[in-house]
Amino acid sequence: MKKLYEKNELIFAIAWIVIYCVLQSLANPLNEKIGIPYIASAIFCVLQAILLFVFIWKNKLLKQYGLCKSPVSASHFLFYIPLVILATRNFWNGIAFNLNLAGTVCYIVCMLCVGFVEEVIFRGFLFRAIAKDHVKTAIVISSVTFGLGHLLNLVNGSGMELTENLFQIIVAIAIAFLFVILYYRGGSLLPCIITHSIINITSVFANETGLTVEKRIIFQLILVVITVAYALILTKTLSQKQDVNTI
Repeated sequence: MKKLYEKNELIFAIAWIVIYCVLQSLANPLNEKIGIPYIASAIFCVLQAILLFVFIWKNKLLKQYGLCKSPVSASHFLFYIPLVILATRNFWNGIAFNLNLAGTVCYIVCMLCVGFVEEVIFRGFLFRAIAKDHVKTAIVISSVTFGLGHLLNLVNGSGMELTENLFQIIVAIAIAFLFVILYYRGGSLLPCIITHSIINITSVFANETGLTVEKRIIFQLILVVITVAYALILTKTLSQKQDVNTI
């Protein structure tokens, strides 16, 4: 793993993205066979999270990939209040218990690790590898690739329908754009990992009762507006020059 990383960081990032997507696709049918929701997904995600963290830690790359406190004051990020609002999204229509206890525990474990894994490989590995040559291109590719990656939900057995998936992709691109700005301008992935994990985890408690298409569209639009506005504010108020080799 280290040899591939040292040889070509971009290929290393792409390899991790492929591995992650393949394992997630394989997990869904395994969950059904085992009979416990998200158990295989949780196992795969925990293993990937451990491998990633150990690799980063052993090679002294914690600061390089933002697994550290941001050197920029929280006041410059509006005290992360917009992130808190985004993290409450799944409760806007109320709270419900959608899985049994075992399924809920597996889901929470899985999504906790998903937040870490996806931020490290998309905002960390992929963005940083491309940003060495062109930051703007890296921001676009990191954001769009992350969003389009959710197309897998149409074919991996998750049961998601096309309309819902398209909404998910749009919101995912917007949030990915915000997260990469947070990382690039702030030097830390921790706010992204925490927010990402909370959004994912709380989705298991989202109340779908009475959630019409119109209401869903309004919620998604609110999310996109908050996300994009916050990202644009940060690009205007934070330092516009960041050495990608130091983040």
